[in-house]
Amino acid sequence: MVAGSAYAFEPSVSQNTGAVTFTIANQPVWASFDSGTGALTGTPSLAYLGTTANITITANDATGAAAIGPFDITVTAPAANPPGSATLTWAAPTLNTNGTPLTDLAGYHIYYGTSATQLSQEVIVDGASTTTYVINGLTTGTYYFVVTAVSSAGIESTQSNLVTKTF
Repeated sequence: MVAGSAYAFEPSVSQNTGAVTFTIANQPVWASFDSGTGALTGTPSLAYLGTTANITITANDATGAAAIGPFDITVTAPAANPPGSATLTWAAPTLNTNGTPLTDLAGYHIYYGTSATQLSQEVIVDGASTTTYVINGLTTGTYYFVVTAVSSAGIESTQSNLVTKTF
């Protein structure tokens, strides 16, 4: 998978009795794991290039356990500026809008679309240290982008200046 691209995997199970819970071994540090659904999701930044090996997801219920894996996930660097991609880079904020030091930055949201007034696509970037993101798969046309900062309480800042890229 390419750094800056979203990863999502959720196993499906058929159960005979009781509730199913999930555990994971060797979880990638850039990913989140839901023990209720077994979903493994996340968007690795360039800081996580390389392979996370021997990942195993295990489903447990009253009658026993079943595992998926082990499997590997390899994060690679994106091409320098491939057609149909936009590389966004921003500066991390250091102050709240009231001038006090920012201490609870959790990540960013990127909003984009083909209309400056309808930014219908969203990318969630986890982690305060990630300040570059590549959006791939863009088709011919002009795209508009803004970034917001998000606190650990889920409070979102105002939008950055609008930027564009035309293919």
